[in-house]
Amino acid sequence: LPISQGAAAFCGFYVGKADASLFNEASQVIVVRDGPRTVISMLNDYRGEPTDFALVVPVPQVLQKGQVHVGDKKIFERLDAYSAPRLVEYFDPDPCRPPVVYAPAPTMAVQEGSAVRRRGADALGVTVESSFTVGEYDIVILSAQQSDGLETWLHDNGYRIPAGAAKALAPYIKQDMKFFVAKVNLKEQAKTGFTYLRPLQFAFESEKFMLPLRLGMINASGPQDLVAFMLTRKGRVETSNYRTVKLPANVDVPEFVKGEFPAFYKALFGEQATREGLKAVFTEYFWDMAWCDPCAADPLSPAELRQAGVFWVSEGAQPPAVNPRIAPMPPGGGAQPVMLTRLHLRYTPDTFPEDLMFQETADRQNFQARYVLRHAAEVAPDACPQAKTYLEQLGQRREQEAQQLASLTGWNINDIRRKAKLDGPAPTAPKWWENLWK
Repeated sequence: LPISQGAAAFCGFYVGKADASLFNEASQVIVVRDGPRTVISMLNDYRGEPTDFALVVPVPQVLQKGQVHVGDKKIFERLDAYSAPRLVEYFDPDPCRPPVVYAPAPTMAVQEGSAVRRRGADALGVTVESSFTVGEYDIVILSAQQSDGLETWLHDNGYRIPAGAAKALAPYIKQDMKFFVAKVNLKEQAKTGFTYLRPLQFAFESEKFMLPLRLGMINASGPQDLVAFMLTRKGRVETSNYRTVKLPANVDVPEFVKGEFPAFYKALFGEQATREGLKAVFTEYFWDMAWCDPCAADPLSPAELRQAGVFWVSEGAQPPAVNPRIAPMPPGGGAQPVMLTRLHLRYTPDTFPEDLMFQETADRQNFQARYVLRHAAEVAPDACPQAKTYLEQLGQRREQEAQQLASLTGWNINDIRRKAKLDGPAPTAPKWWENLWK
């Protein structure tokens, strides 16, 4: 896949990341899209008895058994690690030594049928279009004429959904959408040996590039987080019905943040989401999946991408070699045409009243939520003529880092100065006119 000559490379030494596990009530989803073909993978973060689990997802068509798959949680972990917001560090050169100029780097299946009861469906306006078991899940595909009837049918048939779901179901019934409904088959779940519920994947075709959001808000106790990994062929993905903004990135932060990076990023995201009134979708990462700079984790192999649902990747393709710090762009023709956009939003029913609608843009400019530590050089003030100037600028830089950190996170500036071992605002050089008439 050709790479634009204007693509930004960052380098640096990767020293930490902030993954999705930082955020309570955070859901993760993978959306693969090319033309109308779509594969959605949902990681179930459900906590409780398996008998109480129910997943209801609006889908545009009746799904057959072959369109549904039980996935591997590790794919979410791999994508999360690869694209997580990251901390990198640099080291100041000795101001008393001449700079070294380096040469530029070279370019670089289970039996059919489930025990779902069908009595009363006609009277409630509900039709069971299809039913089957996949892995540890009993699946039914439903259509309905009215939301009250669908809610009643789900309750009568043992699905533990929140009371009052009819209001959230109604818009999808008006759009003539079907409903993908899953619950745990305890007998099959015992056979798997897994102590958690594996992610569900389903493939379909639709002209709408969207993600249903409203059903997940029915029983929300407060703001929720969603991390969406969007895998496409050509360019960055953004929402078309909400603001999509990039997080502040490539900012220098004080050295003590190295020991507090998860807390720093959690505070940063919370502050930015609050400033936007919980009404924006944030881009945390966008990159060609053939390489990374710096690498928080290796890019996914072609086999892993296929597991994630990327149907256009060649199964026999060879993954590019990865340096622990930076994976260079492979030569022309060697890269897999897969772009990853990582989106993160914090939302409530009031701030996100509509489902997420997406569009793939022509933007291919790399971006990552990346934060930088710059370690000072150890040098005495009288070591050389340049040392005094360097140390004066260093004091000003550290104060600027402290102020930037306060602005990003909402942390108290005096607490930051104390942790950074700063006495106060760095002195500035006198203005040229201050001593003119003294």
